[in-house]
Amino acid sequence: MARARKSPSEATREAVRRTTEIADATQAVQRPTSGGDPFTTGLRRREVLPLLVLHYISEGPSYGNQLMERISAATAGVLSVNPNTMYPLLRQLEARGLIEGQWEHPERRSRRYYSLTAAGQKEYRRLVKEVRPFLDSIARSIEDIVAEVYPD
Repeated sequence: MARARKSPSEATREAVRRTTEIADATQAVQRPTSGGDPFTTGLRRREVLPLLVLHYISEGPSYGNQLMERISAATAGVLSVNPNTMYPLLRQLEARGLIEGQWEHPERRSRRYYSLTAAGQKEYRRLVKEVRPFLDSIARSIEDIVAEVYPD
C-alpha cells in the first residue's frame, strides 16, 4: 500500500509528535530534570520498563542482573538498564506487593529471585493493555522515519 509522500520536515515533525505526546498530566510531571535520551526516557515514563520486568518474571523467577540482560537483549541495547534503575524498581514492585523476592541462599545475601504475586499478575495484564498504544505509536514513527530516509 503506497503512502502519500511527506516532505522530510513534515515526516520528522509527525514522528516526533507521535513519540512525545503526553497521555495525561501525571506523566507530564514525571519528566526527567536532566538531559537524557528522549526515546528511552519516554519508554521508561510510559511504564515500559515495569511491563518488561513483570513480563520476564511472569515466565519464571528472575533476579536483577538477569532482568537487565534480558531487557538489553530484547531491545538490542536501546533500552539499557543499569543497577541504579533496576534495583530500586524491583524494591518498589516488591513494596507494592506485585512481586515477591527470596534469597537464593537465605543464610547469606546472594541472588534475590523475584516471583510474580496475584496482584502482580493483575498489574501485568493491565500494563499489557495500556502500554500497547504507546509502543504501536513508536513503531509507526520508526517506520515513518525509515521510509523517509530510506525510500524504496
